[in-house]
Amino acid sequence: MTTLPTSDPVPTRPAPVGATSVRTPHPGPDDARPLVRPTLRLAGLHARYQFLETVRVPIAVIGNTVFPALAMFFFVVPQRAVASDPVAATAAVGQLGMFAVMSTCLFTYGAGVSEDRQQPFDPYLRSLPAGAGPRMVGRVVNGAAFALLGLLPLVIIGWLFTDAAVTLGRLLLSVVVIAASALPFLLLGLAVGYSLSAKAALPVVQVLLFPMAFAGGMFMPPEFFPGWLDAISRALPSRAGRDLLVQALTGEAAPATALPVLVGWGVLFAALVVWAYRRDEGRRFH
Repeated sequence: MTTLPTSDPVPTRPAPVGATSVRTPHPGPDDARPLVRPTLRLAGLHARYQFLETVRVPIAVIGNTVFPALAMFFFVVPQRAVASDPVAATAAVGQLGMFAVMSTCLFTYGAGVSEDRQQPFDPYLRSLPAGAGPRMVGRVVNGAAFALLGLLPLVIIGWLFTDAAVTLGRLLLSVVVIAASALPFLLLGLAVGYSLSAKAALPVVQVLLFPMAFAGGMFMPPEFFPGWLDAISRALPSRAGRDLLVQALTGEAAPATALPVLVGWGVLFAALVVWAYRRDEGRRFH
């Protein structure tokens, strides 16, 4: 019987005296949980920094909060046929509220991002290991805060000077609807901010804001539109957001195309944001 030769075992070094073996744990689902707190803390710091940076220029805050309130006070309150009708008054508050949110999104994320990109500190922030997530979350929180500031005067004027009324359930539903309707405009603002310089972004935002607001029925009810303008209006995200919000507030049925139009524009603007961000990153960091 032939025996096969066996290879000598590989010599191993003895462990030093007093040393303990260390076992590397396998990453599990719980390991990602401690990372959430630092991310949220960084997002809170970014939100606070951006908020303080904005309020240091009071005219930016005043313009965002006063213009929709003045439009409500001078164009809705004096018209007693509208102000004394609970449904019409509530719809007027809703459509001007949609304008305030749209204005906040376009100016905060459009003009604001383009101005940040010109700051010397911006390339340093974008190169940090934390990534773009905390800063983006902070920007969204900052925009939501200023949108709320723009809505408060409208609600107060509607409550004091008109017969606008809404139940608690519809009020909560309208908060969800206006937050969802704001997403396409948030994405459009980011696309403008990452695509253009500060000098170009501000006029572009103004050119986008007011035509969409007028054609979207935010200053005049769409029932008064001629047929050709109403057909164009139904294809705009501003009209879709306005109709869905008025439906949530008053119960008046929105067109069946409102939700698909809003989602479609949201997908298109999201693709534009990804393209603009990667284009800006390729230009500045490669």
